[in-house]
Amino acid sequence: MKVGLFFGSFNPIHIGHLVIGNHIAEFSDLDQVWFVVTPHNPFKKKSSLLDNFQRLEMVYQATKDFTKLKPSDIEFNLPQPNYTINTLAYLQEKYPDHEFALIMGEDNLKSFHKWKNYELILEAHDIYVYPRISEKTIETQFHNHARIHFINAPIMQLSSTFIRKSIKEGKNVQPMLPHHTWQYLDEMNFYK
Repeated sequence: MKVGLFFGSFNPIHIGHLVIGNHIAEFSDLDQVWFVVTPHNPFKKKSSLLDNFQRLEMVYQATKDFTKLKPSDIEFNLPQPNYTINTLAYLQEKYPDHEFALIMGEDNLKSFHKWKNYELILEAHDIYVYPRISEKTIETQFHNHARIHFINAPIMQLSSTFIRKSIKEGKNVQPMLPHHTWQYLDEMNFYK
C-alpha cells in the first residue's frame, strides 16, 4: 500500500486541507492519505494551538466519511523536536509492507533543501507537491527530480489562522470547515 503523509498542525483542519488531501488520494497513485497531526511546533505560539488530541479529533471528524483519508497521531509519541526523516524511519519499521510518500505545498518544496537529511528522504520516498500561490522559485535541483511529482490540485487560499481569527470575531465560518469538524469545534467552543 502506498500512503501519502500530509503533515500539519490542523488547528483547525479546514476544507482546503480536505480538498487537497482527497484530490491527491483520488488523482495520483497513492492508496491513502494520512493527515499527520504534528505536536506543538516550537515556532508557533502555544496559546492559539489546541491540545494534540483535540486537533486529532477534528481531523478524525473531517475524514471519517472518506475511505482513503485517515487521521494519524504517529508523531505524538516520538521525541521532540522531531524531524520528518525520523518519522519516516519509524513508520517504515512499524509498517514494513507500506510505501510512504510526502505531500507538501510548493512553498515547502522551496525550503526542502534545508530539511534535515533531505537527500536521504528523496532517495527513499516520493514527494507529491500541490500548487500554492507564491512569488519564489523552486530550487532547480527539484524541477525534474524523478521522485517529485507535481499534482495539479485546486489552489486553496484558506488558512487556519484566518478561521481562528474569524471565530474569535464572531463570524460564521461554517462553510470553510468539514461538516463534522464544524459541529465538534462549535460544541467545544474552540477559538472563541
